[in-house]
Amino acid sequence: MTTTAPANYTRTIRRQQLKEMVPLADSTIFEMEQRGEFPRRYALSPRTVVWNLAEVEAWLADRRARPIRRAQVVDVRDRRPRPVKG
Repeated sequence: MTTTAPANYTRTIRRQQLKEMVPLADSTIFEMEQRGEFPRRYALSPRTVVWNLAEVEAWLADRRARPIRRAQVVDVRDRRPRPVKG
């Protein structure tokens, strides 16, 4: 009996599985993909998109390793006053 090497295949995840792993809105994920900050999706059919599981896990590991960049502090005293309509 001969044994063959296991076939190399890529594990993929669909949108619902991605949302369980990465709790971001669809629009945020799409924008991050466009900027190159998130793994790209690819279409299996006209109505089905998937992500490469290994790429998503690597992205998560990279995010965990980096410190969080905080947003700039805005001084509300620098805002211009606007008249109240009424």
